[in-house]
Amino acid sequence: MSAFVRLATLLAFAHVILAAPAASDCTGTISSLDDVADAVKCTTVNINSFTVPAGKTFDLKLADGTTVNMQGDVTFAVKNWEGPLFQVSGKSITFNGNGHTFDGNGPSYWDGQGGNGGVTKPAPMMKIKISGTYSNVKVLNSPARVYSVSNPAALTMSKLTIDDSAGDAPNSKSGGKAAGHNTDGFDCSTTDLTIEDSTIHNQDDCLAINKGSNIVFQRNTCIGGHGISVGSISSDVTVSDITIKDNTIQNNDQALRIKTKASAKDSTVSGITYSGNTGTGLRKFGVLIDQSYPDTLGTPGTGVKLSDVNFIGDTNNLSVNSDAMRVAVNCGSGSCTGTWDWSALKVTGGKAGPITNFSGIKNFSQ
Repeated sequence: MSAFVRLATLLAFAHVILAAPAASDCTGTISSLDDVADAVKCTTVNINSFTVPAGKTFDLKLADGTTVNMQGDVTFAVKNWEGPLFQVSGKSITFNGNGHTFDGNGPSYWDGQGGNGGVTKPAPMMKIKISGTYSNVKVLNSPARVYSVSNPAALTMSKLTIDDSAGDAPNSKSGGKAAGHNTDGFDCSTTDLTIEDSTIHNQDDCLAINKGSNIVFQRNTCIGGHGISVGSISSDVTVSDITIKDNTIQNNDQALRIKTKASAKDSTVSGITYSGNTGTGLRKFGVLIDQSYPDTLGTPGTGVKLSDVNFIGDTNNLSVNSDAMRVAVNCGSGSCTGTWDWSALKVTGGKAGPITNFSGIKNFSQ
């Protein structure tokens, strides 16, 4: 046998030895973090009620094809640290929440500052790094941002509840402001993601798409926050093929927003489609497209090329408060391009907002 053949044989043998063992067709049960290592060796994992110790991540590294069943609520003890509180990874996963709750103990952290100051808060609370399905899970009282989603292949998230409604009220540390802050529902930098049939009550973006493609956000209800956002968009980012349809947005700052950083360079946003969305009680804007972030309607940047933003299909019906703007578009010079079809947008109430540096919007007037 030649030296080359012997070496190849040894390398192949070493690969077999070093490869992770295949998961067994068994059922693992988790009633504390001590159970996790053994449970994830099985392709069925059941989660009972328990409390995760302070400063620890409940981390599930699942074998491909695993089914997870929540059979009780999980509570996270309190510590001022960066988190996350929960993380799950794996491919072709079926995650069944069965209506059970991950409780982040948000009131113990909330100070009206979120991630901008005050005490350190675990953020995001939940890191989702699976493909497959993730359904029927409730998150209660997140310390700050809720879900960070970075799926390795197609993922559908459905029938979820995010309930940070208690954060609407001030507390002794929030200076008269809402105690909950930066409680974004879903922060997504990914591809091939569908989020549907869910309810989000929070104090920040219901959805924030920072980069990625082929993302569908449909039949969701967003209450109390900052609406459905593409952005904020930073440098060297591509966003494309985003569908926002049949959502209900209630008592948010705005219903639908695209926000790109004034300082961003070499980024593109294209193929954004809105259809059949309904917004009521909108406090500041119906639709806001702004290239001056973090300012609002400030001096826009020109480093993000924005095209093919359309309101088509079923009518998007938005109702803004009397002191709000119906639509505001603030483009950098030459950075918004093409023709945008807004024939399926109807906005009532309030006043007309400015349309700056762009004349390509068709089939719509304020």
